[in-house]
Amino acid sequence: MKFKGLFFVFVGMLFLGCSPGENSKILRLAHGLDTNHPVHRAMVNLGERLKTNSKGKLTVKIYPSGQLGAERECLELLQIGSLDITKVSAAVLENFVPEYKVLSVPYLFRDKAHSHQVYDSPVGRQFLIKGEDYRLRGLCFYDAGSRSFYTKDKAIETPEDLKGMKIRVQKSNMAVSMVQQLGGSPTPISWGELYTALQQGVVDGAENNLPSFHTSKHYEVCNYYSFDEHTAVPDVLLVGTETWQRLNNEEKKWLQEAADASALYQRELWAKAEEKALTEITKAGVKVNYPDKSLFAEKTSAFDALFEKGSESLFLMESIREIQ
Repeated sequence: MKFKGLFFVFVGMLFLGCSPGENSKILRLAHGLDTNHPVHRAMVNLGERLKTNSKGKLTVKIYPSGQLGAERECLELLQIGSLDITKVSAAVLENFVPEYKVLSVPYLFRDKAHSHQVYDSPVGRQFLIKGEDYRLRGLCFYDAGSRSFYTKDKAIETPEDLKGMKIRVQKSNMAVSMVQQLGGSPTPISWGELYTALQQGVVDGAENNLPSFHTSKHYEVCNYYSFDEHTAVPDVLLVGTETWQRLNNEEKKWLQEAADASALYQRELWAKAEEKALTEITKAGVKVNYPDKSLFAEKTSAFDALFEKGSESLFLMESIREIQ
């Protein structure tokens, strides 16, 4: 707690030391991804669009690669107004905004087209504004693909293959529950520590999307990637409500339009990144397999029971499934 307090003081001093000029506003955006990641490139695109559309009145300064902390720390900085914008996984956001748990339900989306329809729909907008009560306003969703298991010593062909295996998960109750239902032993570990944890045998495998498996170089340690595609948890671009309220209506319009355009651009980047990642990991000798998804879907069908009847979360989940 003492370290965290000092961290916030340091960040506050940093921001006070680089306040924008009189005729422009600088929005500070921090995230944990490297600069080659499609999401980072989409954020750069957002900044370029915002600067052009506002004629320099609004600009974005990006702090990538966890410079200002992990996802949870960036969310806390947003809440206290020491940071303007951040990107987090919906799985991490569920710890702040309970309704986001819905987006971690296994096999919620029928396919990629369905997930994009949801992000662009009124249902998607409902999710984005849910965080306002927690001082977190969603701007848009970024495609984070489908998450699958990757392991060091054997391929995952059926849920039974996960028994006795320690699988790294995000710090998400939904992710923990999913691995437990499939028979594995969920082990929450921060993303930055995962390579070493895999290398040293702290965990036997992990689960994530293909581009992240590639850019993190986890394929150097894990020999198997199993396309069970159990979840399609999006990334969420968020602005702190303190920052949002400081913007006038025109500035809000500029920011929202730039975010929406960057989301569409990011989908194009993501599709190319998935193709490249599959080619590269195959070249590196990773054995890729495609298990029967129905076996995993059946094992995780009890997730609906986690939501109370009549709850907002259950309503949102049912609304997602009805979108055609």
